[in-house]
Amino acid sequence: MDCVIRKACISDAEFIYKILYEFSEKRILLPRSYNQIYENIRDFFICETMEKVKAGCAALHIFWKDLAEIRSLAVKEEYQRRGYGKKLVLSCLNEALMLGINRVFALTYQVEFFESLNFKQIPKETLPQKIWADCLNCVKYPECDEVSLIWEKSAK
Repeated sequence: MDCVIRKACISDAEFIYKILYEFSEKRILLPRSYNQIYENIRDFFICETMEKVKAGCAALHIFWKDLAEIRSLAVKEEYQRRGYGKKLVLSCLNEALMLGINRVFALTYQVEFFESLNFKQIPKETLPQKIWADCLNCVKYPECDEVSLIWEKSAK
């Protein structure tokens, strides 16, 4: 079964809210309010099966001229291990490159998944302070156990 990755639209907000809430209940992701989702809807990608079932989402959030974050990556359990998460991340990375952003980071528990996509572990302390604004709203702050990784476009 294959899927299509597309940019999110307003009608996807409820799906995004529900899937992120489900994963936040498992303490895997930060929840996002409807307000946050609507304000940042252009950050999101949606993964849809060929049957038009929404299977997952991810967002590329820009922090600075040379840095963005992949956040809110979630794929429904019944659609995991089919390459949908990888396609969502690659869509985010492609958009970052189209925007001229060559460094993209993620805070995650899925270290091996991101390493398989050429992300490298880095100390959280090397990330800009602006990033910590989200951390202040996290239920795990200040005892965060997520791993920070970064992807950088290789110079050719």
